[in-house]
Amino acid sequence: MTTTKNATRWGRRGAVSTALLALLAGVLAVPTPALAATDVPTDPVISTETTTWKYLDDGTDPARGAEPLRVWTTTGFDDSAWKSAQGSFGAKRGELASVGGLMPKTLLNQYIDGAAAPNVPTFFFRTTFELAAGVSDEVGSIVGDLRYDDGAVVWINGQRVAGLDADRVTETTNVEYAGSGASDPAPGHFEADGDVLVDGTNTVAVALYQDRETSSDIYLDVSSIRLLPAGEPGVPVAVPPTRVIMTPTETPETSQSFSWLAGDVSHTSGQVQIQPAAGGDVRSVDAYSAGTVNGNPKQHFSATVDALAPATAYNYRVGLEGAWSEWREFTTADPNDSDFQFVYYGDAQIGLDSTWPSVVKQAEATATDSIGSVHAGDLINTGSNETEWLNWFKGMETSAATTNVMAAPGNHEYSGDKLLTSWKANFEYPHNNPTTATTGDLADLAVGDTDVAKQYAAYFEHWTQFAAETVYFTDYQDMRFITLNATRDTTFLTPDDLPGCAGDECPSTKVSRLWTEFQAAWLDHVLESSPSKWNVVTFHQPVYSTSAGRDEPVLREFWVPVFQKHDIDLVMMGHDHTYARGYNNDDVTETPGITDGPVYVVSNSGAKHYNLETDEKNVWTNNNATQVLRGAGVTTYQVVDVSADKLVYRSYLAEKTAAATTDLPVGAVYDEFTVTKTDDGRKWVTEAGVEAPVDPEQPGTAPEPVDPAELTDATRGDITVPENVTAGVPFTVGLGEAKAGADVWAWLYSEPTELGAATADASGEFTTVVAAGTAPGDHRLVVQSADGTLIGWAPVKVSAAAGGGSGSGNGGAGSAAGTVSGDLASTGAEASAALWAAGVLLALGAIVSLIALRRRRLAADPPAQS
Repeated sequence: MTTTKNATRWGRRGAVSTALLALLAGVLAVPTPALAATDVPTDPVISTETTTWKYLDDGTDPARGAEPLRVWTTTGFDDSAWKSAQGSFGAKRGELASVGGLMPKTLLNQYIDGAAAPNVPTFFFRTTFELAAGVSDEVGSIVGDLRYDDGAVVWINGQRVAGLDADRVTETTNVEYAGSGASDPAPGHFEADGDVLVDGTNTVAVALYQDRETSSDIYLDVSSIRLLPAGEPGVPVAVPPTRVIMTPTETPETSQSFSWLAGDVSHTSGQVQIQPAAGGDVRSVDAYSAGTVNGNPKQHFSATVDALAPATAYNYRVGLEGAWSEWREFTTADPNDSDFQFVYYGDAQIGLDSTWPSVVKQAEATATDSIGSVHAGDLINTGSNETEWLNWFKGMETSAATTNVMAAPGNHEYSGDKLLTSWKANFEYPHNNPTTATTGDLADLAVGDTDVAKQYAAYFEHWTQFAAETVYFTDYQDMRFITLNATRDTTFLTPDDLPGCAGDECPSTKVSRLWTEFQAAWLDHVLESSPSKWNVVTFHQPVYSTSAGRDEPVLREFWVPVFQKHDIDLVMMGHDHTYARGYNNDDVTETPGITDGPVYVVSNSGAKHYNLETDEKNVWTNNNATQVLRGAGVTTYQVVDVSADKLVYRSYLAEKTAAATTDLPVGAVYDEFTVTKTDDGRKWVTEAGVEAPVDPEQPGTAPEPVDPAELTDATRGDITVPENVTAGVPFTVGLGEAKAGADVWAWLYSEPTELGAATADASGEFTTVVAAGTAPGDHRLVVQSADGTLIGWAPVKVSAAAGGGSGSGNGGAGSAAGTVSGDLASTGAEASAALWAAGVLLALGAIVSLIALRRRRLAADPPAQS
């Protein structure tokens, strides 16, 4: 059936058509048969097999000084002196040879002098196709597919419709070097509104760019340009949405966000329809339009659905009446379940139509119960390249539509898209990014009427609004997933109306550092307030770089202290196109194969590979860190299994190059370790095959307390404690460096009152606390080893807790009231039941908090790097 468009669009099209038809007499192009009917053609109007192109490959400017600059892309331009041939086109070192596995049909003149570098910067192509009267008004959109090396721009009837790796292309000249510099031809895809077409002759023009004057090859194949019909006026074309993706909210047990790309330009609104998988009413939630990006005329939509039931399966679809996606199923988070798994990917970036879908397919087959995936940036190579986004989403088609995607932006998301418009159109993330309310004392810099303060205020306000969805967190079943933005792009970070400021104190002189510090202050707040047992963070550029020539001292300066302070569990990074995993040397224990702090990982999940840094310049070993494993020439994905007390990490080989630094086969487990953490804060990171020191289910049993009669001058040992301590306030006990790393138990006497277990740090010290209800007066602090051996004791005077009066109370966390011994004060014989219970709870809470913060430290040389 032939469809029509609304009168307004037809009238505009008619005016354009009339103006352009006047130029037809000057057209010199290879003709194609005109269509006899007004139906939109179903076969491609441009293809490799049927289209002959006019082309210019001598390095000259096709406009020859004429105005406007792009006059050569219009229908009336005279290209009669150009060469003529069918595609594909290309050259390899000046000869007709394979370019990245593709054999061109027509040889291009690669070099300006025809023999050797420098290369011809830009090659120009033109062809035409004919549309019969009335046909152009029936076209809704134009869809094109091509392969190119190194960059390309496409025009139709003088209007630019696609730019592929074209962020370096200027509007000041036709002849220039541009493109990505990728080694192989890249796939390109574009969609344009049918409004650019006219009845009669339509001209397609392509500029093909060399990346540099010494590039080894060049390639172009416009495999297909086809036309899609428009729908009835006011009736959406029945094409389902694409790029359907689920992204988490801050509360994934009761809400869920969805995003998608409209199936057609006629889709100007959208909805999510959702119902319990077990049956029930279908609920419709309106979406908002996130706009159009990268020259693609289709709208992006996002919607968040609230008031969901925890641990419940739902079916959903997105789109609008007549153009729905298929029904998909997902399950909300279960706050009562501690077992789940997720996938961690490094950079996809290169090989998006080959390597990437293979990696995702392998990960999906391995992680069959995954709740989602974490992506450490550089999902694509060029943020403004729609083809790359198309291919990234194709690879994620199933997992993105059924599980949550938690992605961090990388530097390549900014390529050609400095304001991250593509990122924000494709994804919907929680708006819990840093603000002046969540960055602590740093926010004070923006207070006042000075030029410096005003500029700080402008930056902070801008970042609060504009940097949303690039820095965020979500809590999923006792794990807080935190995402940071490690790219310091000044275009993205600079407000439009930045107040003036002069001098070294102005924040404009240190934007990169300030943005990093701003996030560090927020991160400290987010970890301090985290309700989750597990905390993991994802970002792009590594704090400990692995590949040659890379280093991020600013990130390391501001972020590593926060990671270490809060003993974060996993730090997941990308960017280096190598693999590495290790730890900060402050987290070494006395047992080989066991550390007790954050694990730092760099992963690569795409087809780009870099070399490892030399031993002399190794960023890890030169900055107090150790690499347990590092590798090049490997493509991996990681599956993390989480349970109540364990986090098991496994990295799998998905691809490897001939230069791979491992002999393991594809599909093998490449790296593995386990993080064991108890509810009282004890934690061990163990290599594969190494057991954690204790069963997390059994926090340890206190030894029998020593008889008070043994507490003599001869048994005091070298124990040191403050002369005065306050009940409820932590204090430090010294054992001497000889006891570094020792597991001990502390007691308060007269009648032995258990204060709890602890591990001495590298200085032989640990921290403990007596309960707030402890009676003021003279006591004795006793320390035993885990096997019950008396290490020593020391007198201590306890003062009443702040806000509490004197009197009796329980002296510790684990015993009943005692009796007076000699001239020592009672530790609680006359406590009331209420005070006794309060003391128990306070002591337990204080001990758990302190043990969680005080981890085992040992002043020892780190293991040799492997």
